Amino acid sequence: MNIALWVLQGLLALAFITAGAMKVSRSKEELAKNMAWVNSFSRAAVKRIGGLEILGAVGLILPALTGILPRLTPLAAVGLALTMVGAIVTHIRLGELPKAAPSVVLFLLAAIAAYGRLVVSPF
Repeated sequence: MNIALWVLQGLLALAFITAGAMKVSRSKEELAKNMAWVNSFSRAAVKRIGGLEILGAVGLILPALTGILPRLTPLAAVGLALTMVGAIVTHIRLGELPKAAPSVVLFLLAAIAAYGRLVVSPF
């Protein structure tokens, strides 16, 4: 189970680093071409969301890998799951139900990682 959780954490980290880096590095106008939801948020809020995604991704791997405060790893997974709850609510509020599907999948995977590291195979 430990190996499966590490694989899950790695894939989640990759997904969130990619998404976060895109939000941090691109302009709001450029992001709006593919992500209409950014028009509902300030430029600073979009950058903060991206930064939180990057920090969460790092938190999924680094504490457990280094052995320094490994209990932060499941907390990072909880934080990312909560971020996805916000994304789901935003998509529903904007009437973009089909676009909420990736957020639902990422929420479920982050919740599984959190549960796995809190209960099933803690550090």
